[in-house]
Amino acid sequence: MSTHDHPAAGRRHAAVVYNPVKTPLEGLRPVVAECEAEHGWEQTRWYETRSDDAGRAAAEHALVAAPAVVMVAGGDGTVRAVAEVMQGTGIPVALVPLGTGNLLARDVGAPLNDIAACVSVAFSGEDRSVDVGVAELEDESGARRSHTFMVMAGMGLDAEMAESTSTVAKKHLGWFAYVTPIARSVISNKLFHLDYRIDGGRVRSTRAHTVIVGNCGTLTGNMLLIPAAVIDDGLLDVVMMRPTGRFGWARIGTRLTLQGLARRSLLSRRFLQQAPDLHALAYVQGHRFEARFDAPHLIELDGDSFGHITRVRVSVRPGALQVSGQTRSVEKSSMAQQWPSRP
Repeated sequence: MSTHDHPAAGRRHAAVVYNPVKTPLEGLRPVVAECEAEHGWEQTRWYETRSDDAGRAAAEHALVAAPAVVMVAGGDGTVRAVAEVMQGTGIPVALVPLGTGNLLARDVGAPLNDIAACVSVAFSGEDRSVDVGVAELEDESGARRSHTFMVMAGMGLDAEMAESTSTVAKKHLGWFAYVTPIARSVISNKLFHLDYRIDGGRVRSTRAHTVIVGNCGTLTGNMLLIPAAVIDDGLLDVVMMRPTGRFGWARIGTRLTLQGLARRSLLSRRFLQQAPDLHALAYVQGHRFEARFDAPHLIELDGDSFGHITRVRVSVRPGALQVSGQTRSVEKSSMAQQWPSRP
């Protein structure tokens, strides 16, 4: 019996927050109706996102009716907006991944390309607590705002990709839509200066091309960027890309390829464990990351651009969101034990 079907709970209902551009309602509605009838739930309630709101308002409306579970049909941006509302409520979210990356869904082992399986998990899956990242942003005028994220906060290449890649291109090309902005950024290879500190420690200075604070470790295209990132360990993992010229990018590309292979190959894993630390790809881990930039820089959260900032403070809320899905606990593999190395 799932945690959603406890007999003392009486008649329950599910809510669906969906992106109307990405969601095939003709395929989703019948499957949901079949599951609600099978489990004896009340009629599911549907909440559409808007072009100017990725899902926060829809999630707030859904929350008023106290659903037993909230299904999120859309990409990582929709999931992020819904998680911002649902964190701390104890009401689980279930993922129906329909985006380009679907990075959170991949990380928690949610079904991909299988709507029926996703809906089944929503009605009968076990709930798992996962961490939520919080990014406090300050722009050049001193204005401050706070947003949550589930996957990554990125400055540099990651943010440029989010800013310059159109929704149409992502829809038709998938992750290949990112090839052009990646190539443009690598060729220009512009580094920026930042002062940063981890967990209130001493302030350090460095120059970097890209800084990513990860709650999950996998990028679009299934590329493993942060091997030590675990979504329920109560920690954030920071990676700084600091290439010196195109050879530096070649080293980064080689290391990321090895990290991806190491998930599937014992030989690659052993080779990677013997490899020296790479200055161009530095890792650090902690509960809080703070940074100040000399000039405003773009920042992205879970693939959506949040404009230019001069300061950022990223922290983690351990176990703040309930996600329906697999019950297995995620532990760091032997490959991940070698991280982090200090910048």
